[in-house]
Amino acid sequence: METKEDLIKASIRELLRVAKKYSRIEELPIRIDDNTEVTTREAHIIQAIGEHELVSVTGLAVYFGITKSAASQMIAKLTKKGFLQKEQAPNSNKELQVSLTQPGWEAFHAHELFHGKDMTVLVDRLSSFSLSQIATISVLFEAIGNVMDERLSQLPKRE
Repeated sequence: METKEDLIKASIRELLRVAKKYSRIEELPIRIDDNTEVTTREAHIIQAIGEHELVSVTGLAVYFGITKSAASQMIAKLTKKGFLQKEQAPNSNKELQVSLTQPGWEAFHAHELFHGKDMTVLVDRLSSFSLSQIATISVLFEAIGNVMDERLSQLPKRE
């Protein structure tokens, strides 16, 4: 018979397995048109910017739980590819805000189509769980996220 600790450890192993699969998925290409594609990771940045219209580098870093340096690098890469445009934030001389260009909006919509099916399947499969079960997993993910935040806060600052 499994103990509570055994079940917790098995759940953590399963989460790590899923996280590794997710990491692989983040690198998969999403075709925008015959000549253009973005990685899933890039598409998620584009999605976040499209959903929030004007986003700052800091806001994007906080949203994804990454450093400002990492957010800035991704923004620079997507700007160079023509998906984003940067402009000075009206309320700050130091902060830039980012928005989607027309190709950025095309990537946004391609990503919605690409992952919309996955989201529909996930929502359908998870709908069989009770509200209490969904709330429990949400709290569990939050606890795991907090442990990861603590671990990451111990790393030397790179900015």
